[in-house]
Amino acid sequence: MRSRIVPLLLAAALPVAALAHHGWSGYDSSQAVLLTGTIVEASYTYPHATIKLRTRDKTWEAVLAPPSRMSVRGIPGNALKVGSRATVQGFPGRLHAREMRAARITLDGKTVELR
Repeated sequence: MRSRIVPLLLAAALPVAALAHHGWSGYDSSQAVLLTGTIVEASYTYPHATIKLRTRDKTWEAVLAPPSRMSVRGIPGNALKVGSRATVQGFPGRLHAREMRAARITLDGKTVELR
């Protein structure tokens, strides 16, 4: 009986893992957007760092690269400061109108490729 439970639990966990990490297919790569605004929230956790960027029109959630890639490319966790200005170029979400997948970010005059 126990030998059947473990595979069932693992199978049940797969959809949750798939939702936690979403690829580029959820974003419209034919329509790049460039946003400049103020960081109002930041998260430097796996699977991806994120920021909420308040622009003139609305607040966007920008999905960035994983923290390890961000760090290697010169953006440590303390660089994503609430209240600082940022410019993010990326692709809008297909399902969520206020979400984007960032391809590059500019902080303090330094532009970093995230892909």
